[in-house]
Amino acid sequence: MADFYDTLGVKKGASDEEVKKSYRRLARKWHPDANAGDPQAEERFKEVQEAYSVLSDADKRRQYDAGGMRGGPGGGFRFDPSSFRSGMGSFGDIISDLFARGGGGPGAGGIRTAGRDLETEVRISFAQAMSGTDVSVNVPTEAPCQTCHGTGAKPGTSPVTCPHCGGRGIETEGQGMFSMAQPCSMCGGRGQVVEDACPTCHGSGFTHQTKRYRVKIPAGVREGSRIRLAGKGEPGIGGGPGGDLYVVTRVLPSPVFRRKGDHLEVDVPLTIVEATRGGTIEVPTLGGTKKIRVPAGTSHGNVQRLRGEGPARLSGGGRGDIHYRFAIQIPGSLTQEQQEAMDELSKVMNGNPRAELLDRARKEA
Repeated sequence: MADFYDTLGVKKGASDEEVKKSYRRLARKWHPDANAGDPQAEERFKEVQEAYSVLSDADKRRQYDAGGMRGGPGGGFRFDPSSFRSGMGSFGDIISDLFARGGGGPGAGGIRTAGRDLETEVRISFAQAMSGTDVSVNVPTEAPCQTCHGTGAKPGTSPVTCPHCGGRGIETEGQGMFSMAQPCSMCGGRGQVVEDACPTCHGSGFTHQTKRYRVKIPAGVREGSRIRLAGKGEPGIGGGPGGDLYVVTRVLPSPVFRRKGDHLEVDVPLTIVEATRGGTIEVPTLGGTKKIRVPAGTSHGNVQRLRGEGPARLSGGGRGDIHYRFAIQIPGSLTQEQQEAMDELSKVMNGNPRAELLDRARKEA
């Protein structure tokens, strides 16, 4: 027989909480309902149950550590697991604990369930995304009924303890030596039922409402950024915590800038003369314009960067850069004056730039 500590995957000196946590994890993993038709899983589940029934009980654990049970460190005595079946935690206990969020659970007036998360979208301009802004959002949601204050019962009356689950909020279904737990089919996990329903919410305890929130959009948000408003989602059940509200930003495109990760990119036209001779040109920035130096002999597609002039970084601080991608403009037609100027330029800019390429090609042939 394997050592019980090894079976649960804990050390001999593990705390009660560590034992319980490991048991829950393994019970979920090996429960027969989750491994239908797997005899090895059923056997493994029994071993986990048996180990937990001993290590979760202080007296049995001391006896086991002293070697007074089969499989114990000292061996010697035979341990009869059937004598401990009454102390075994069922899979239903695990489910009960999982359902009981926020401190609820069996005997605590029903299941305390967290409310659902909600999501809404907001459209902002590119400038607002870069500088940050405040926006209002209207969110359809449920809120506690103002007539019955969330009880679901007609004013002057109160809900009563659910006769089906006795107020636990869960019901168990036996499966041999094991049991499964689920929210009560009569009260839905609340632990109480309404005999005389509220005329406003018809017994649900909630009404459909539209809530308005003011949302601060931080500078530097991107298309699809999600901003979390904790607790602003749907209310919980049985006193459970409310869900969260996520505001998704939809950023309108800019006619000037393109977002590239933490940076921005801009196409900057250059004339043939500017690209050839170089010079100082004016370019757009988020705050206005700045002048940059174009090197002589700049090629089409070359990129020049202004550090720290891009969008604010949402994580890590600082700002990104702006990348200026140069695009040399070639005129599609020339005036007579321009044609004459090009002829004169051609005379002084003699030489064939393809001569070396052609010479290499001839030698290769």
